[in-house]
Amino acid sequence: MRRTSFRAITVATAAATLFAASITAATAGIAAGSDRPEVAGYAPGMVAALERDLGLTTSEAVDRLKTDEALSEKQLTIAKTLDKGYAGAWVDGSELFVAVTDRSAAAEVRAAGANAVTVDRSLSQLDRLATKAYQAAPEAKIAATYVDVEFNSVVMEVAEGAKGAVAAAVKQAGISAGSVSVVEVAELPRTLINVIGGNAYYIGGSRCSVGFSATGGFVTAGHCGSRGATTSQPSGTFQVSSFPGNDYGYVSVGSDDNPVGAVNNYNGGTVNVAGSSQAAVGATVCRSGSTTGWHCGTIQAFNATVNYAQGSVHGLIRTNVCAEPGDSGGSLLAGAQAQGLTSGGSGNCSSGGTTYFQPVNEALSAANVSLITGGGGSTPPPTACEDERTAFSGSLGSGGQAAEPGTTGFSVLSGTITGCLDGPTGTDFDLYLQKVSGGSWTTVAQGITAAADESVSYRGTSGTYRWVVDAYSGSGSYTGGYTTP
Repeated sequence: MRRTSFRAITVATAAATLFAASITAATAGIAAGSDRPEVAGYAPGMVAALERDLGLTTSEAVDRLKTDEALSEKQLTIAKTLDKGYAGAWVDGSELFVAVTDRSAAAEVRAAGANAVTVDRSLSQLDRLATKAYQAAPEAKIAATYVDVEFNSVVMEVAEGAKGAVAAAVKQAGISAGSVSVVEVAELPRTLINVIGGNAYYIGGSRCSVGFSATGGFVTAGHCGSRGATTSQPSGTFQVSSFPGNDYGYVSVGSDDNPVGAVNNYNGGTVNVAGSSQAAVGATVCRSGSTTGWHCGTIQAFNATVNYAQGSVHGLIRTNVCAEPGDSGGSLLAGAQAQGLTSGGSGNCSSGGTTYFQPVNEALSAANVSLITGGGGSTPPPTACEDERTAFSGSLGSGGQAAEPGTTGFSVLSGTITGCLDGPTGTDFDLYLQKVSGGSWTTVAQGITAAADESVSYRGTSGTYRWVVDAYSGSGSYTGGYTTP
């Protein structure tokens, strides 16, 4: 199972108002496990993550969440009633501690059912102190500055060997040594970026779009940067760049950035990249770019030559997909197959236009790197849909859901229900079995692997059931079937 988060299923229906109103609540606990109803009220995967990371049992994790929620609400209420003497609050086990600067405030805290701790500085004073200390110290040596409410002080984390210089700067600013703690840390913080096709990156004051993730970085348009040019968000360097003549480039990124075999569909999700097989003239293609997002059209020709002001570029893919400045370098996909990198064109995404793309395989070959795929092109597991008695089919866009064979469901006797789903190649489609319980649809079984195809088997009692198909990533037509007792 690869789900650590789940978009709540919300299947629209005009025929079953009672069901539609309760679907989201009934399915919110899917990722945490439908056999554990006590976790259904929390964000998908949260309880499982607490069990894993904090070494808790399910009941301990749920109890902790409930306690923290109650104490957090109490803390907010107390903070609103206190005057300027409020100095922060923290939870320790099942108890709430509130720091205050005077006795009258402490009495209010105790009356509200929390533990009062009298301190010297209010939270607003600590915040001002933190700002003053940060401004006084050499910025390049600071890892982080924050207020520690439990110790009523400011903490400055600095690079190794910088403690003396930072402490001296803080002292020179007139800040007492006891109010600021300077601590050396072995590692400075850094941004962590997933490199995904269609996302923006920056070269000086210009913006372009990532084409496709490749070994150690990504391919993009050559006109976005010359060899040696540096990028930010993600940070990298153009190792290969060819323009005009061609229009490809390869940017290597640092170890903190993670190239992912996916493309942003600008609809809240991504499309897995399965390979780079060339599509045919007339094939439907979609483009992702950081200015205009996700737009589709068809391939009109290959091996086109375009005359830009900077010179001619040969061997391009011509399409009727629109694009605008900033989309340069972005991804062109045919289904889950990488096709090209946005080069240039005419028109816009308001009135339409013509856009040309640098073939991706030429760019990969020139940089001597390999395309990173997201697993969408693997051979799907057998689902034996043809053996199921009742068939269904449909089509979904990425992020869409559909109830099968309809929103009102089907009635069955006790026994085993089996179902399967055959989704479009290179996508990630999921299958859920839901049952009416107490007037709401509740998920009782699910197939949620990273593949396009899923199979589900569930032994249950008599009642009303239905299937929900979820286009978790990617779009296209699906078929499926099910068998009832």
